[in-house]
Amino acid sequence: MKTRTLELAVGAFLIAGFLAFAFLAIKVSGLSFAAPEGSYLVNARFENVSGLTVRAKVTIGGVLVGRVTGIRLDPETHAAMVEMAIDGSVKGLTTDTTAAILTSGLLGEKYIGLEPGAEDTELQPGDIIRDTQSALVLENLIGKFLSNQLNKSTEE
Repeated sequence: MKTRTLELAVGAFLIAGFLAFAFLAIKVSGLSFAAPEGSYLVNARFENVSGLTVRAKVTIGGVLVGRVTGIRLDPETHAAMVEMAIDGSVKGLTTDTTAAILTSGLLGEKYIGLEPGAEDTELQPGDIIRDTQSALVLENLIGKFLSNQLNKSTEE
């Protein structure tokens, strides 16, 4: 009987340890299954979002101000629509704000960098950022470079 009680205690301890580890991992990573409290949603239309993922960072001047909450294909324009949750404390994003898909390091993760504009009218929840810069795709750049080099060598 003592052995069974000991086994149950060890099993309960292990389960509690796994649950505590999972809780800490979620807290440390900043994972959340809902938009943060007090945030508002804005959208941006990009021609290419290669490598951008849901939960990617949204920054202004390198400071985290939000997260990407959704990426979908616009059926009318066949462009990628990116939905971002911006922290409610961030004010002054105007209608001429620029959104660019940037890379952290040479081969790092993709994120969106916002640059506020100078217009008087501010973005409202659900508005679309029109001035965007799509992701640079390293494979496309290498392909263009190589084809340019091949064209040069055949001309000589």
